Order: sequence, then structure tokens, then C-alpha cells
Amino acid sequence: MTFFRLYKILTVFHAYRLNELLPAHRLSKWLRFLLLCLFWVKPKAKQQPIGERLRLALQELGPVWIKFGQMISTRRDVLPKDIANALAKLQDQVDPFDGKIAKQLIEQALEQPIDYYFTNFDEKPLASASIAQVHTATLKHSQAEIVIKVLRPNIMPAIQADIGLMYWVAKQFTKRIRFGEKLRAVEIVRDYESTLLKELDLLQEAYNTARLRENFINSNILYIPYVYQELCRKNILVEERVKGVPIANVEQLKQHNVDMKLLAQRGVQAFFTQVFRDNFFHADMHPGNIFVDISDPNDPRYIGIDCAIVGILSNDDQRYLAENFLAFFNRDYRKIAETYIASGWVPETTDIVALERAMRNVCEPAFAKPLAEISFSHILLQLFEVARQFEMDIQPQLILLEKTLFYIEGLGRQLYPELDLWKTAKPFLEKWYEDKYSAQKLLQQAWESLPQWRIILPQLPAKLNDYERITKQMNTQLKQINQELQQSKKCQQYLMTILALVSVAGIALLIIH
Repeated sequence: MTFFRLYKILTVFHAYRLNELLPAHRLSKWLRFLLLCLFWVKPKAKQQPIGERLRLALQELGPVWIKFGQMISTRRDVLPKDIANALAKLQDQVDPFDGKIAKQLIEQALEQPIDYYFTNFDEKPLASASIAQVHTATLKHSQAEIVIKVLRPNIMPAIQADIGLMYWVAKQFTKRIRFGEKLRAVEIVRDYESTLLKELDLLQEAYNTARLRENFINSNILYIPYVYQELCRKNILVEERVKGVPIANVEQLKQHNVDMKLLAQRGVQAFFTQVFRDNFFHADMHPGNIFVDISDPNDPRYIGIDCAIVGILSNDDQRYLAENFLAFFNRDYRKIAETYIASGWVPETTDIVALERAMRNVCEPAFAKPLAEISFSHILLQLFEVARQFEMDIQPQLILLEKTLFYIEGLGRQLYPELDLWKTAKPFLEKWYEDKYSAQKLLQQAWESLPQWRIILPQLPAKLNDYERITKQMNTQLKQINQELQQSKKCQQYLMTILALVSVAGIALLIIH
């Protein structure tokens, strides 16, 4: 099945002539001829530009590839404009499925006719993406305007085929590439599979949305729509309809005189607030999931939807990540190296001087540029790549965070090219770290834990006695095992002696005869 899927992928790429994306010198004439023989198919969209052909190819291959296109579409700083514009359509303009089928799916999920709960249901989708599409309606009992998100029918086979291929590639990578095990490729695919499966569970998305909304109630940075959880099912989600300008529509934002600098800075603030204050972050912030409330152009606010994919860090990863960011902002490469070792991301036997030197070699050339031109996500990725040279185990949760930062920085630079992450992120992190790990905070935590100590302390003598009793039992058992081993060793010595004597006697008999 894996090989058939791989053949299908290569065939689609060849049909849309995506080899044009490769430099001409990379493919010899003989290799081009071989590809033509192996993957002979009728050309598709021959008259379309390369960006449009790439979009159609990714769309034909299904959800996993569409998501890949969504991610890279945000990097207009590295993509040609025509390709970025074409891929941007994957954010909310994927070919929809029949609205009548969507209506049937909703009725089956709710076990009632559509007009039992809703009026003004529009069979024409408002938006259509890789996993689901959205229809508008009105709640019958309150007349509130809502949207209904419906999963695409029969979506699992395509996803399972691509995930199976990814597992195969990851296993081959682990077996055949030097230090392949350190990259934990299989674990990364497993984590991505888990993320996708969560995205296919709209009840999980309803919970994530409600939690994010609670975290940003009355915020002037980010608004999350209300979810009608009683009407949500595994394959449908019902939530408040929000109206705003798509974040990708930069020209419309400028026409309404939106404060683009403030908007870009608030995007960074929203990211760091979710990661460090709440430790619960929206991890799929591509432009199709973000709108802008421009009711007050001087005080713009983000609107976030599609909260299926969220990220959570361990307390240790959260702290070490903050220390790593701050050390980077302060150009303290020794601290960066110490953080990587202390966190366990690289082995504790790592040569800290060599690691510090490698980190410095990556970062210093970047600091030669103006701060506004430095790509923070790119530097972070390079630091991870350097750490891999020192046998860093890839952390899947950090990859999810790096992808999110990749989105946020791409959006911020698109809105305001002079975006300076230093001025926005550094003060936030310094304040968070001081509040989280100050002496006052530690004393407060100790004080709050006193009730637990009141329970534990009276039990401590009994627990110490139990510990002493268990230790004595273990020592007795160890002595017994040791005696048995010694006895076994003596038996082995006796046996070897007997065998040696028998061997000598046998040789002597042979000589005599």
C-alpha cells in the first residue's frame, strides 16, 4: 500500500510538471526520460502557471499535503509572490463537497431534521478547507447567527495512506541515516498522526475553543468565538459566527487605516501569552484561521478560529525554552549551551565549549543585520540543527511550537515588514520569568504547599520505619541471592574440575593404547 501511495504522489507531481520547481541542472536528460517512462500520465492544467499547478497537485493529494501548502504559504519572505498567492487559496478555498451531503451529515449527527435546531441553513459553504467545510445558519431558539463546521466524508483513507507512507519513510530514515535514531523520526510522525486525529474529532476542538476563549475573555489582543457545545458532535461543530477581515487581506486592512505595527506586535504577544502564561497555544495559526476585528482601526484585535490543534509544554520545557529565548536575545551563547544540556535536549557529556562555539557561529552572522531583518524562527531552527550535531533528541512538542512561531513571524512580517520581535518578545519573557521564578514566587509556592506538609509530616516517622524495614528485607534477599550465586559458582568450578580430569584420563588411555 505504501509503494502504491508513493507512486500516486510521484504521478500527480509529474502530471502537473512540478519538476519545473527544481533547477534544470539537477535533472539530467536521461533522468528526465526515465521519469517520463515510469510516470507517464496525461499533463494536467498545462496552461496554468507553476504556482497554480502546485496548489492543484497538493489539493488532489489530500489533507496532509494541503496542510503542508498552508504552512509554506505564510513564508512570503522566501517564496516567489505568485506561488505564495496560489498556495494561500489552500487556507479556505479548497474545492468543497456537495452541500446536500453536508446537510445529511448534520441531520445524522443530531438525529433531527435540520430545521429542528436551525433556520436559514445555507447549502453553499462559507469556506472549505482540507479537513472540513463551514456552512452558515441561524439558531432557531435565539436567532443567533452561527456557523456549522462539517468534516469531509470518507476522509480517513487518504490520511491513513499518507501517514503510512510517512511511517515508512521515518523507519527507513532511522535505519539508514547516521544518527537517524537521534532524530526520533517515527516519534515525530506518531505525534503528527495524533495531532491529525485530534483535528478529526470536533468534540476535542469544541473543548479547545472553549478553553482558549476562557483564557482570553475581555482581552484586547485575541477574541475566540463562543461554542455551542451541546450541539457539537464528533463530526460537527457549532459556534458563534464572527465577522472580521481575513488576516491575509493586507490591502483591505490598510484601506481601513488599521494600525499595522500594533497588529503585528499583538500577534507576537498573543503567541507568547499562550505559550508561557497559559501553556496552551493555538498551533495551527495559518492565515485561513485568523481574522481581524477592525471596529476600532487604532485598536485592532485578532479573531482566532479552528482550534483543533493545540500545544502544551512540560513545565521544564517551558522554563528552559524561556531561558533559551532570553539568552538568545542577550547574545549569551554560554547560557544557551548550558540550557540545552540542563534540559536534557543534548547529552550531559556534551562538550559545552564546543557547543557554545557552534551556537555563536550560527547566531553572530545574523546579528550583523538590523534586528527587524532577523528571522527569529529561522535562527531557532538553526540552533536545533546545530544541537542535532551534538546528538540532540528531537522533541516533538518543540517542533509543534517552532511551526507555530514560523506561522506567527511570517504573518507579522507580512503585516509589518519592520516587525522587531526583540522589542515585543524580550520584555514579555523577562517579566514572565521574573514573576514565575522570583524569590517571592518561590516563597509563595512554599507557603501554599504547607497544608500538604501538615498531612505528610505526621506520616513521616511511619514511612521512615517502612523504608527501614523494606531496606532490611532487600539486604537479606540480596545476601541470599549472593550466597546462591557463590554456591552456583562453586558447583561450576567442581564441574569444570571433573571435566578436566575426565579429559586427561581419556587422553592418557588413548596414548596407552
